[in-house]
Amino acid sequence: MIRVLLADGQPLLRSGLRVLLDAEDDIEVVAEAADGRQVLELVRRYLPDIVLTDIRLPVVDGIEAIRRITGDPALARTRVVVLTAGGSDGSDVHVFEALRAGAAGLLINDVAPADLLHALRVVARGDALLAPSVTRKLINRLVARPLSLPTAPGLGALTDREREAVALVARGLSTSQIADRMVISPLTVKSHIDRAKSKLRARGRVHLVGLAYASGLVAPENR
Repeated sequence: MIRVLLADGQPLLRSGLRVLLDAEDDIEVVAEAADGRQVLELVRRYLPDIVLTDIRLPVVDGIEAIRRITGDPALARTRVVVLTAGGSDGSDVHVFEALRAGAAGLLINDVAPADLLHALRVVARGDALLAPSVTRKLINRLVARPLSLPTAPGLGALTDREREAVALVARGLSTSQIADRMVISPLTVKSHIDRAKSKLRARGRVHLVGLAYASGLVAPENR
């Protein structure tokens, strides 16, 4: 059973998500939070598998809540999936901050219900939730701006092959596609990525993508 904590400032949205998730045999909503402080209280009480949250939360900001969750060893089994509006009003900046804070997945809130359910199952089993094309566009738009972002820790410790694998992950390639590009086995690709995640202290592939762009390892694509 996938145990989910819902976090959003809008009761109607939380209610709709609960109805959707509770209708599934393998998903259970264990708690709801209306603000970031409640998220931090409830996540420690219930130890859910996934926190499905908006970025913008009252009281304690959603980014700060993500940072505290992913930085707490007692919550190492809890993964955060962000459901956000995205867009051109500055929220794409918050999207990038969520990736850097350690979110394991990121979805735009017009996602189809089936895709949301699939994403939660993917993240719950510990696999990567690769950013869809719309999220890559948000990242590209952000990194094209003159923002001051700290370099990812340990970037210089990556081997050439690890850096290559990380760059391809950031471009949205799957493990099998990376294996074909690098002419190695998928298992070797996984080893490169796992070592890179360890060195960069990344919680997952989505976080790894954020670090790759923030550090300048990958430049924004020309559009």
